Amino acid sequence: MIRPLQLILIALCSLTLIHTSFAARLVKGIYITQGTAENTAYLSYLIKQAKEVGIDTFVIDYEVPSKRYQNNIALVKANHINYVARIVVFPHGGTPEQIASQAYWEKKYGLIKKAVDIGADEIQLDYIRYNASQKASAENAKNILKIIRWYKNKLAAQNIPLQVDVFGITSFGASVHIGQNLQLFSQSMDAICPMVYPSHYFPYREHSEKPYETITDSLRRIKAQFGGNPPFKIYPYIEVYNFRYPSLSGQKLLNYIRAEIRAVQDSGVDGFYVWSPHNKYDNLFKVLKAMNKETPQEPTSLAAD
Repeated sequence: MIRPLQLILIALCSLTLIHTSFAARLVKGIYITQGTAENTAYLSYLIKQAKEVGIDTFVIDYEVPSKRYQNNIALVKANHINYVARIVVFPHGGTPEQIASQAYWEKKYGLIKKAVDIGADEIQLDYIRYNASQKASAENAKNILKIIRWYKNKLAAQNIPLQVDVFGITSFGASVHIGQNLQLFSQSMDAICPMVYPSHYFPYREHSEKPYETITDSLRRIKAQFGGNPPFKIYPYIEVYNFRYPSLSGQKLLNYIRAEIRAVQDSGVDGFYVWSPHNKYDNLFKVLKAMNKETPQEPTSLAAD
């Protein structure tokens, strides 16, 4: 006969397994510039801190091949951290001429191929869009889709997953100016990385004061576009500070970061990437260390509209 105490212990063990399984599924990454990647001392510091708090992925810019970059990517992978190569396709958004030029696509693919050769686990395409000044048209997204498919076909042959960065506003529907349409792109990518920074949503003050609600609403709306079951993984980008309100500091800033992470966890997506243009992540490390000490809480998936 199983005693009450034994039942409690069994239940606790089951919960631990659930939480461990969830933690294993949740990708945790940070963005790193090529300059930081080539700074061996600082990269080593980031690796050490990342491993201590459970960060398992580095999204690293790849712009110009270099021996130091290659050597330091080997260092990242030797520490069992996934290397996602971030490739900026059309800086500031493409012109119609660039977007129509397969020669331009092939030039960027040269970088992608080199990234794969030195160990990229996945490829992330950023600025895969028109310039924001482009005239609105449903054809814009169709033209961008052609490019995404072209890269996807090449990477699929090598079993390399493709991630696509998208504006946070695509959570609410297609963006006809820049040509980003999640429903149109959905079968031609393995993951999306929506930039759901609260600092980028108008009215800015309101969203900056409600980072949790801003992010959960955006991620819920993405899932709702696919009946709650999108055919790709979702790795939202969140931010370590709000550039519109530099006075947000100290414990308030730590609370801001914590709210963003909780929003991702509670939204039932696949993980998150944290953005700092200068790769300063000490506040993030503080937050994750504190959260890791807390009793795990099973995330609540938000229902689709």
